Formats: sequence, structure tokens, C-alpha cells
Amino acid sequence: MSVVPPKREKSPSVTDDDSIDKKSAAIETQSVDDDLVDAEPARFRLYDYLFRHHLYKPKDLDATATRRSVYDDPHLAAHYWPKPEYENIHRFDPKLRWTVREERNLVRKIDWKVMLWAAISFSALNLDRGNLSQANTDNFLPDLKMTTDDYNLGNSVFRLAFLCAELPSQLVSKRLGPDRWIPMQMCAWSVVTMCQFWLTGRSTFLLTRALLGFIQGGFIPDLILYLSYFYTKYELPFRLALFWISSNICSIFASFLAVGVLRMRGVLGKAGWRGLITLCIGIMTFFRMPPSPTQSKTWFRKKGWFTEREEYIATSRILRDDPTKGDMHNREALTVKRLWQAVCDYDMWPLYIIGLMFGIPNSPPGSYLTLSLRHLGFSTINTNLLTIPSSVGNMVSMAAITMISENFHERSFISMAEDLWTLPFLIALRTLPSNANPWIFYSLSSLLLMYPYTHPIQVGWCSRNAGAVASRTVSASVYNMRLLLSLRTSTVQTTLPNVSISVHVRRPTNKDKYIFVDRRGNAILIAICTFNIVVLYPGTKAYYIWRNRQRDKIWNSMTSEEKSQYLATTTDVGNRRLDFRFAH
Repeated sequence: MSVVPPKREKSPSVTDDDSIDKKSAAIETQSVDDDLVDAEPARFRLYDYLFRHHLYKPKDLDATATRRSVYDDPHLAAHYWPKPEYENIHRFDPKLRWTVREERNLVRKIDWKVMLWAAISFSALNLDRGNLSQANTDNFLPDLKMTTDDYNLGNSVFRLAFLCAELPSQLVSKRLGPDRWIPMQMCAWSVVTMCQFWLTGRSTFLLTRALLGFIQGGFIPDLILYLSYFYTKYELPFRLALFWISSNICSIFASFLAVGVLRMRGVLGKAGWRGLITLCIGIMTFFRMPPSPTQSKTWFRKKGWFTEREEYIATSRILRDDPTKGDMHNREALTVKRLWQAVCDYDMWPLYIIGLMFGIPNSPPGSYLTLSLRHLGFSTINTNLLTIPSSVGNMVSMAAITMISENFHERSFISMAEDLWTLPFLIALRTLPSNANPWIFYSLSSLLLMYPYTHPIQVGWCSRNAGAVASRTVSASVYNMRLLLSLRTSTVQTTLPNVSISVHVRRPTNKDKYIFVDRRGNAILIAICTFNIVVLYPGTKAYYIWRNRQRDKIWNSMTSEEKSQYLATTTDVGNRRLDFRFAH
């Protein structure tokens, strides 16, 4: 949760869109609203959806869906009022009420208009970012006269450039607006991707990997920030799961296409069609990403996507859910002071540590599955097709674990599921004999890679606990940087030291037939996995429970007048405020 809502108060009224007198009007003009919703949105229950679907039909579609918020407290409303520069303030009315039917139809429209294209854009990223996986199934390395060490160095250079660009990209995005910066990124990296057609060796390979990493850095946090303009904190996590599911769909799509391309033996030409697809999507994205719910009308879309009432509902429900989203304009740059405050926010550090640690145990199998299968004797075509089952399984488990998290309103223990799934398969790989049947190795690796990917849950968790637009912008980048330090860089020793934790976990040679039969490396992964399960996730939950209890003691002992005085005079921002509660 974020801001603590009032229990039962009167609702303010607003009559003028631009006048500063709105705040006083919201406090002084009150009307009793007994129809406001106090309960949290109903959780998704898979069993009910499959076998008792009628339970998901609202009893009364015309009932009020407006949830109670701080704007219904006459003592607190003015302190949470959006800034005059907020782009949607002309469509904010705290007295507005809407029905279940209206909100459901609006969310569906946002899903089709906004979320769908965001998923397509994210798929374009993974289409280009993952092209080396299919290239490894053929003779990509011998054709460029490169070794696996060179390949791993290229991956490390990519991640290093990606890391260096994360925060600067977020700062540029916040100034220009993600609706402008995201398509600019896509068009730029698509050109670099197409240039991979002319790779001639190690130097050009490393150059293109560095350029791709630098251009693509920050893309994911930018897109998540953009989606937060349209969805509430209850709606965003499952959409983020769909977000990453689209990535797996893209991987499956790319595998099938790679089979056809590889039959033509066009190893160095594969990147061409990828870049061309991304360039087309990037150009279209300029016309498919409105800056906000109230800015969908343009010269090429004169009617816009939403009616005036839908714009009022979209704005009011977002601010009722999280008033801090009105703190900044969507094209307002971060100040150095706000940036430093966000970086030094120690309450976010447990989540940053999770981002650093949780992906290490399953990173090597995912990065080098295709290369390992080729070493094990599988053909080029079969290797591409054999990667599909793990992608499908990962999609199913990811969607399921995200629904479970929202259903039980739990993040810490549910996010632990990824390591709980991975641990037994790591133990099995640790005990696998060197002369084991290749199909046994493939089965264990594929089942491991079907793990429930909890990254969408944790990204939403990080966004919710940031508590302000500025903090949310920085925290998304810092969390993603921690993730990239540990994920999917290499299982082979490189000449570039300390770029990734995973780099140094396993150190087989180019002659190793079984890349993952590294008992020392697997033992380290098992130890990290166990640490995550026993210490990291339980410790994070305990920390946030303790922090919330600390604030409850202070906040609940204050009168409404004292709370109002605190909010009027405090210099605390975001999750530093006494009325903020951390999700766990």
C-alpha cells in the first residue's frame, strides 16, 4: 500500500479546473457519500474463473466503483492536491463518482489501446536483444572466427553498456516524456541491429553489442513508468506479467522464424529481418503512445481514444489510488536533489538486494541453453525447437504466480517461489554424472527454465514502495541495474573482470561437452539459492513489517488536525512520509 486512506469522511467538491481555490473548495464543500467503496478490489481466483465463472460477474454493474481515498478527508485533501503543472489536473474531480461498468469498460479500452502496444514494443526489444541465442545454434562463432570467450565478452560488454545507460536514459525519458523517448530508442537500436548483417569479426561484434546495450538501456523502466500513468497499483502487477509473457511469445516466434532462416544458411543475415521489424514497430510507436490519458487527441487522431468522462474517470481513479502521481508533470526533469534523495533511500535497498540476488541461480541455464544443446550433439534446427517448451512453461508459471501474489496480497514469500522451484533442479544438475544421457540434461534444464518468473511482481513491488514519481523513476532504474549485474551474461570465464556475478560462478572451457556439469559452480548456485530462500526474502518482509509498525505508532496517535499540520509543514517526500506504508 502507499498512502493511508481515511476511514469514513465526507467527500470534497471541486468546481473550477484551474483555480487555486480548488483546494479550499474541496475542503469546505462536503457531502455525505455512503456509497464509496472501502474494500480493496476483489482478487483473481483461478479456480473460480475456471469452474465458477459466474462469480466474476459483478452483482450490480451500475453500483459505484469509486474507492475512498485521502481526498474524502477535509483535513487532508489539500495536502495531496496535484501540482498545477500536472498534465491531467484539468480532468481531476474528487467528487466524481463512476460505476463498475464504466471502470471495467475503461480498463478494457486501456488494455487494448495502451497495454497491447506496450507488449509489442517490449517484444521488439527482446527480438533484437536475444538474436544471438538463435545464432549460436548454427556456426555463428566459427564464421566470425570467434571463441566462446569472445562471445561471452560481447555479452558482458552489452550488459556493461546497458547498465551505464539505465539511469541517464530514465532522466532523458522523464524530461522528454516516455512517449517520445521510447520510439526514439527503438528506431535507433533497430538500425544497429540491421548493421549486424555486416559483422566481420570480433571487433565489429563487440562494437555492435556495446551500441545496442547503450541504446536499449533504460527501455524497460521507461515503459513501466509509462504504464503507471494508466493503471492503479492493483492492476499493474498482472499487466507486467503479461508484459514479460509477451517476451516469451516473441522468443517462440523468433525460434520458429530462425528455423526457416537457418535453413537458408543466412547466419549473418538473421539480424536484418529482426532490425527491419523493430524499425517498423518503432516508427508506429510514435503514433501509438499518447503522453497521458487526457492527451490522446492529436492531429492524426482527432477524436482521441477516450471520451471526456472517461478522461475524468481515468485521472480521478489514478490519483485516488496513488496521490503521489500528481507530484510531477510527465515532461518534468528530475532535479539533482530529488535524484540524490531517491538514490539514498535506504528503505528501497532490500528490494535492490533482491534484484541483485534472485536471478543468479537460474541465469546460466537460460543464457547458454542453445549453446549447450549444440555441444551435446543436437542439430541446429532441433536446438531451436527444443527451446520452445521451456518458454511456454515459463509463461504459464509466470502468469500463475502473479495471480497468486495479487490474490493473497503477498509479495515476499510469493516471490520466493522462483528460488524454491530452481533449487531441486540445481541439486539434480549438481549430482548429474558427466556421461549422462543428453535428454536427461535437456529435461532437467528445461524444467528448471520453466520456473515462475517473479520479476513482474518485484518490479510492481518496487514501484509501489517508491512512493513518488521521482523516486519511482530512479528506483526502477537502480533495481533493473542490480538485476542486470547478475542475469544472463555468461557461464564462461571472460577477460573482462567483475562485470557480472554469474560470470564467475561457472568456468568451464571451450572443450567441455557439458557446460553445466560444473560441480563447483552448481554448488555455489545452490548456496545462493538457499540464502535467498532462508534469509533474503523473509528478512525483507520482516524489515517492511517493522517499518510499518514504527509509523503506525506515530501516525495513529495523531489527531486529524495534527496530521494536517504535519502534511502542511513536512519536508518528507514519497515513502519518507509518515502516512506511507510499505507493501510486503
